[in-house]
Amino acid sequence: MKIPVDIELLKKYDRPGPRYTSYPTAPYFHEEIGTETFLKHIRQDDKAGGTQPLSLYFHLPFCDTLCYFCGCNMMVTRNRQKIENYIDYLEKEIQLLRPHINSARKVAQLHWGGGTPTHLSPEQIKRLGEIIHHYFDFTDNAEVSVELDPRELTRRHMEALADVGFNRCSMGVQDFNPQVQKAVNRIQPENITRQVVLWARELGFNSVNIDLMYGLPFQKSTTFSQTIDTILDIDPNRLAVFNYAHLPEMIKHQRLIKNEWLPTAEEKLQLLKLSIEKLTGAGYEYIGMDHFAKPDDELTLAMKQGTLYRNFQGYSTHSGLNLFALGISSISMLSDLYVQNYKKLDDYYQAIDEGRLPVVRGVQLNEDDRLRREVITELMCNFRLEKKKIEEKYSISFDEYFAYALSQLESFQDDGLIVLHAERLTVTTPGRLLIRNIAMNFDAYLQKKENNKPQFSRTV
Repeated sequence: MKIPVDIELLKKYDRPGPRYTSYPTAPYFHEEIGTETFLKHIRQDDKAGGTQPLSLYFHLPFCDTLCYFCGCNMMVTRNRQKIENYIDYLEKEIQLLRPHINSARKVAQLHWGGGTPTHLSPEQIKRLGEIIHHYFDFTDNAEVSVELDPRELTRRHMEALADVGFNRCSMGVQDFNPQVQKAVNRIQPENITRQVVLWARELGFNSVNIDLMYGLPFQKSTTFSQTIDTILDIDPNRLAVFNYAHLPEMIKHQRLIKNEWLPTAEEKLQLLKLSIEKLTGAGYEYIGMDHFAKPDDELTLAMKQGTLYRNFQGYSTHSGLNLFALGISSISMLSDLYVQNYKKLDDYYQAIDEGRLPVVRGVQLNEDDRLRREVITELMCNFRLEKKKIEEKYSISFDEYFAYALSQLESFQDDGLIVLHAERLTVTTPGRLLIRNIAMNFDAYLQKKENNKPQFSRTV
C-alpha cells in the first residue's frame, strides 16, 4: 500500500531526537558502570532466564577507504597483521566472557558490523567464524548476518561467510549517482552491487538488505529516483533509507563535505517523500523509521504479529534476548543494564591484557527506565500501546503516570498521527513516519533541564 507523505507535516515535527536503539540512550551512559556490574547482571539474567538463547555482535572496525558521510567507529588500514592481532584479542575477550554465561545458552542471532567486516580476508573470515563456533553453540534456525562492502568483495569472501554459517547480508549503496559517489568518496558502480547480490542468492543467503541514504551532496529527486528504480530492479528483501546526519563539529572527516553541496531542507524532505512513496508503491511494507521489507519478510511478519523488537542493530525478530557485544565501542544489552567497550584499540587491548573485560561505561536501568523502555519499544516496533498491559505489569495508572506525555500527544492526534483511546494508543500509518517524535514524549531524560544536552540527528 503506497503511503502518501505530507511534507508540511514533516516540516512541523522535524527536530533533533534519539533513534531509540536503547532507552536510556547512549549519551546517558556513564563511567561508574564497569566489569563487576556487568558480571553481576549476567549472573542475574542467567538465573532468571535459564537456557534462554542469546544474541552476539562483533564490531570489526577496519575499512579499506574512508566514506566521508560515515559516523561509525572505524579506521582505515591495509595492514593484515593489524587485523590478525584484533582477531586474537576478540578471541581473548570471548575467553574472558564465556565462562560467566550459562554454557547451555545457544546463539539465536549473530551480527558482524563495522567498519567493514568483509575487509577481512576470506581466511580471516573463516578464522573468526570458527573461533565463535568453537566457544558458542547455535540454534538450528539462528539468524546470522553480516555487513558487506561490494567494492572490495570477491566470491571467495562470500563463500567463506557461507561456510561459517552466515545466511543474511546487508550492503551499503547510498546512491548510484557518480557525482554523489565522488563527493562522499564511495565509488561503487551498479554492476558490482548486482554481482554481490547474485552471489548471495547463489550461496543460499535467505535475506539481502540494501542501505540508501538521503541528504547527501548533490542529491536531487530526479537522480535519486533513478537510484531507487535500479534498486527495485535488483529486488532486495529489505531496504533501509537513512537520513544523512551532517555533524562536522563532531565527526571531523565530514568537514570534507562542504555545506553548499548539501540539499536544502526542502529538497531533503522531497527526497524522503520520494523514497517512501516509491518503495511502498512498489510493494514494500514500511516497517518504521528507515526500514522497508517485502510482505513475506520476517520483519514484516513480526511487525504484523506484534513481536518486532529493536536493539543496537536496529529492528529485529528476536525480542528480549541478552545481547553480548564484542570488540571496540560495541554495546552489550542485558535485561536491566547496558555496557559499552572502550572505543580505542590501545585501551581495549590493555584491558584484555590485564585480564578484565574491556567495559568502560554503561547505565543501569531503574524501575522508571524499564517502564518507559517498554512503552517506547512497543510504540517503535508495534505502533500500538495497550494501557492495561502496562498497568498490570508495573502497577500504575497509565493515564496518571503519563499525564504530561498524553497532554503533549493531543496535537499529534489533531494531526492524524495517533489515535488516543481510553484503553490504548494507536499510531496511524502517517504517524509511523514520525514515530521518533511520538516516542520522545515518553522520554524522561528529554524533559530534564540540562545545560549540556546531547546532540541527536534530526527526526526527518
